[in-house]
Amino acid sequence: MDLVQRLKVIDLSLERIERLLGELGNPQDSLPPVIHIAGTNGKGSTLAFIRAIAEVAGLRVHVYTSPHLVTFNERIRLCGKPISDAALLALNDEVEAINGTAPITFFEITTAIALLAFSREPADLVLLETGLGGRLDATNVITRPAVTALSPISQDHAGFLGDDLAGIAVEKAAIMKSGIACVTTKQDKVVLDVIRRFAASVDAPLIVEDKDWWIAIKGDQLTVMTPEGEIKTPLPALPGPHQLQNAGLAIVTLATLGDARITREAVAEGMTSVDWPARMQQLTSGPLIDQLPNNCELWLDGGHNPAAGEALAATVRSFDDKPLYLITGLINSKDPSGFLAPLKNQTSALWAVEIADEEASLNAKELTATAQDVGFNAVAASSISDAISQIVAKTNSPARILICGSLYLAGKVLKDHR
Repeated sequence: MDLVQRLKVIDLSLERIERLLGELGNPQDSLPPVIHIAGTNGKGSTLAFIRAIAEVAGLRVHVYTSPHLVTFNERIRLCGKPISDAALLALNDEVEAINGTAPITFFEITTAIALLAFSREPADLVLLETGLGGRLDATNVITRPAVTALSPISQDHAGFLGDDLAGIAVEKAAIMKSGIACVTTKQDKVVLDVIRRFAASVDAPLIVEDKDWWIAIKGDQLTVMTPEGEIKTPLPALPGPHQLQNAGLAIVTLATLGDARITREAVAEGMTSVDWPARMQQLTSGPLIDQLPNNCELWLDGGHNPAAGEALAATVRSFDDKPLYLITGLINSKDPSGFLAPLKNQTSALWAVEIADEEASLNAKELTATAQDVGFNAVAASSISDAISQIVAKTNSPARILICGSLYLAGKVLKDHR
């Protein structure tokens, strides 16, 4: 198997990454305090809130997330900035030379590069997002994180994690470590039962939403009741009711961390300065915007599973002053019916597209047929630009257009709309 083939394989195991990190001197053991987060939806947004707050507080923060949207460098942030091309290439060469011809996956190489980079650049905090699952995820080599966190857990990646919700919960919960506090959002009862049992088995203190912490909205203010006390902030800059829960998880996780530099003022400013592209992001310039009349808005979201469809539907319910049109593309490992069904009643029509240069993209005609089966007025388009042209020709009234269904699709859009 050649290098390209080896790097494309997804094979959940810790043996390869532990071997490689051992040969690199175990950089994961020389990191600043680590916050490790797993979940199905919202973990990236939660880390974005944590990063924004911590950086406002003056902390130097390293961040590892996936996937990237436009450039690979987005996955690895060193003290507030994406890793440079030169540093990335040098670290890649170093890691590849050490690994040699031994079996390895793309995500494992990426994780090794990130941990090596983090160990060599002084910082105050490291934020790690799992790639897939948790128990056998390459990021789960951190034996003593400062805090762990669990965002909402639901079904996704069935080909790797299965379709049993309790089994998926076990995989995600396995980032918990003995004696290390874990903060979790509200979960499905089956999931929460698993989390509680796992926490008890490893003696990890568990901090559960609606039992140990709460969020409340009053006017334009978010109140988070943490075990350490009440925190009031402006509503977060990321739109959607699901982001309130993500913001709460971030705030409670940081309160659990207990760094005195993270003040209430920093929390409030972080809520309004947070930036996380392709999460209900309104686009305001670029070639697709140039196609639109002034009375049309263009939005972008990378949600792609049934839980994300529910969250999107809750967000767009407030879009009742203008008709909403969807432009959707999905990869073939997802559940298109499950994603689209919650959006049916909020949408005037749907245009299905293939994701350009993505072999795993669903065929536009197949996706159109699925959307029609769900109940959409759906047609296929040759591209996003073609879909927008058809929408503009269809209506002269004010409208909103939402491009959604895949982070890969969102990345294609953001390449020309940053």
